[in-house]
Amino acid sequence: VPALVMGDHPRRAGRSEGAGMNSRVLGGLCAIAALGLDQGTKALALNAPALERGVEILPFLNLVRVLNDGVSFGMLSGVVPWWGLIALAGVIVAWLLIWLWRAPGRLTAAALGLIIGGALGNILDRVRYQAVPDFLDFHYGSYHWPSFNLADVTIFCGAALLFWESFRSATDKPGQGQGKENTTGV
Repeated sequence: VPALVMGDHPRRAGRSEGAGMNSRVLGGLCAIAALGLDQGTKALALNAPALERGVEILPFLNLVRVLNDGVSFGMLSGVVPWWGLIALAGVIVAWLLIWLWRAPGRLTAAALGLIIGGALGNILDRVRYQAVPDFLDFHYGSYHWPSFNLADVTIFCGAALLFWESFRSATDKPGQGQGKENTTGV
């Protein structure tokens, strides 16, 4: 059974030489963790009546309950129907799953898993509520960042890891950033 799960060859198993865990499994576990954490915290927020009025946790953080029928920062609210956002997100998740299947390493797979899990959490909310529950409200004085949820956090963290990985990969390749040799003799 372990050979079936891990594969008998590193390339067929979706992992690089010397990797301890199959990158696809790692990405899947990250997606499940992100989805579970997101849905669990949203369930708590939706079932806490005090959040309707807002609860100050720290001088710069409130817990609130907001239903966002748009995308990031409420953009496209009322412009694109909820089912259109589900369709778009579904296509993006399908593309991310293909990328995860072909992921070259564990960091990329973990990052993709975080993004996929967060996106699936928001898709599930749109199916159930035709909106996404947000509950984290960071602010400085009277200036408030748009409220968000843990799906947004996992999507951001996954994207940040992909961004970091792209720079890390570029510095690992010899000759990266160097121009072609001058072959004209000038």
